[in-house]
Amino acid sequence: MEEKSNMKVSILNLVPLRQGESYKAAMERMVNLAKKAEELGYTRYWIAEHHNTHSVASSATQLLIQYALSNTEKIRIGSGGVMLPNHSPYLVAEQYGTLETLYPGRVDLGLGRAPGTDLETARAIRRGVGRESDFEREVMELSEYFRDTEVVHAYPAAGLNIPLYILGSSTDSAYLAARLGLPYSFAAHFAPTMMETAIRIYQENFKPSDVLEKPYVILGANAILADTKEEAESLATTQWQAFLNIITNQSQGLLPPVHSMEEVWKDYVEAVRVPHFGPVAFTEELIHQEKRIVERMGAFSFIGTKEEVQAKMREVQERVHFDELIVNSYIYEEKAQHYSYQLLKEALEEL
Repeated sequence: MEEKSNMKVSILNLVPLRQGESYKAAMERMVNLAKKAEELGYTRYWIAEHHNTHSVASSATQLLIQYALSNTEKIRIGSGGVMLPNHSPYLVAEQYGTLETLYPGRVDLGLGRAPGTDLETARAIRRGVGRESDFEREVMELSEYFRDTEVVHAYPAAGLNIPLYILGSSTDSAYLAARLGLPYSFAAHFAPTMMETAIRIYQENFKPSDVLEKPYVILGANAILADTKEEAESLATTQWQAFLNIITNQSQGLLPPVHSMEEVWKDYVEAVRVPHFGPVAFTEELIHQEKRIVERMGAFSFIGTKEEVQAKMREVQERVHFDELIVNSYIYEEKAQHYSYQLLKEALEEL
């Protein structure tokens, strides 16, 4: 399918497990979605990095990227992203240089400054207790290995041109991406609060580099589309349940959709009240607080029919300029998820 829209659209996958699903099954679904993305003409397919999260299979990101590359033919596949504090830049260069050698012209390298996990796990990963990570210095070091200007050489990465992207959800990352003259991907799919401010900072402070002449913004979003508004909203209850599990530290797979979120909140209120025996008013206030957090996390979500998503997209485009949309989709049924991505692609092409 040819891309008719000026706006590029891509997919971000955290490789979540469905309820009761095995890691192997989740990885197979990841590949199925990569194939579907390629069939639909999506620009790129990024896989996230998370650790010590029982319900997410994206811990060894570079291996999943290789698996997806080996099962597709042309779509760009990369990291969304490599959490650089967890890794030696030298080893990252070797790993992604190997991927680029095997699958030339198809590898992206998105870089993040967060560990993607808790403090204890971060210590287990990097082993350096109390070690301070200088993200900018490590991005530059990684870049130099590809340029082959370091004293040591990272083969087969030396001399390869792998695009680097700065990922972030704050103004700090915006300033850094602008200063380095790199593309900037903002994580509005789970942290939309600073979206407009961060993107404006990046665009206003951007310094052209030898890899990018003008700012390039990739905007993360959630998208759940269906033929009717009611169906889309029902499918979206899987997303809202996932966000609730995140903020309450409940490590379980994606849950099947329910008719409405009122059912979820009703069950949650009952579950919280019973073991705590606290005052009803106090308990309900905690529930309302968590509900606000969940709604704030998922505020940048396109949920509805093609026409409804188009209308919201027009409104967003009036507020913020971006070049590419990268979409995460927490939909329980694989067939419904693939159809949602088909509708999204059609909606943007018709926009």
